[in-house]
Amino acid sequence: MILKYIEEIIFPSMTVLGTLGNMSVSVNFMLSWWGSPEKKPIHLILIHLAFTNIILFLTKGLPKAIETFGIRNFLDDIGCKIIVYLGRVARGLSLCTSSLLTVVQAIIISPRASGWRRLRPKSAQHILPFLLFFWILNGLISMNLIHSIISTGMNISQHKNSDNYCYFMQESQEIKWIVLPLMVLRDALFQGAMGGASGYMIFLLHKHHQHVLYLQNSKLLYRTPPELRAAQSVLLLMLCFLFFYWTDCAFSLISSLSSRDNTLMVNTLEFLSLGYATFSPFVLIHRDGLLVDFWHAQMEKLRKCHSHLFVQ
Repeated sequence: MILKYIEEIIFPSMTVLGTLGNMSVSVNFMLSWWGSPEKKPIHLILIHLAFTNIILFLTKGLPKAIETFGIRNFLDDIGCKIIVYLGRVARGLSLCTSSLLTVVQAIIISPRASGWRRLRPKSAQHILPFLLFFWILNGLISMNLIHSIISTGMNISQHKNSDNYCYFMQESQEIKWIVLPLMVLRDALFQGAMGGASGYMIFLLHKHHQHVLYLQNSKLLYRTPPELRAAQSVLLLMLCFLFFYWTDCAFSLISSLSSRDNTLMVNTLEFLSLGYATFSPFVLIHRDGLLVDFWHAQMEKLRKCHSHLFVQ
């Protein structure tokens, strides 16, 4: 009974807070992106990450929140296929976009003399082909779900329970040996790139820290460049992502080895799958003061508008 009450509080709260947080981040960056003559590529990546997180909440968080209130069979067969398919695609996009964010941020803060500096994207248009590639890649890798997902409203007896509102039917060994290696290869490549870029950023930030200490000892004033502050925020995001990703992997392995149907384990996996999407926007809001800057800018615009009307 206590576990049921916890479910009814946690999943709806995560869905509402996470969706609002990601919408706030995406709207803030959209306004900054469109209102600025310089279209920063990093802003486009963050908008895409927030959009991906919103899809994740709509496809995994919202159905889970509905399910916790005892509503069953609320999806038909087509709806079930769409929801589960988009949820899998969104998880893959979250990994790919986070990896791209780390790599681009590492290139941005690299020294001018470095060879990596030449790879710095000149405009947001250079990022669009990567985002399009991510959608195609994850869409193709998840294509098997369209055939293997069945709604619980269907009378299917041979199934493996993936979600309480959808059944995941057994696939042929040939499909498994195609899809599984592709998913492992994708995760390994993008996490490898993420890890390498994060290590490089840590090295550069350490050098910057030593430089700041030297200037402080020399009684000289020095301000941290905005690129380095952004790099610190990106590193926090990556730590958040890796924590939820590997904890999810560990619990998934434990769950697959366990023969018992453990409701607590299933709910823990659901929580971990939504964890990064929930906390990542608030990391950006806290670190960069996004909402404070956004509302300050809006109030400043209103003040100027009122002043202009009053003068007229």
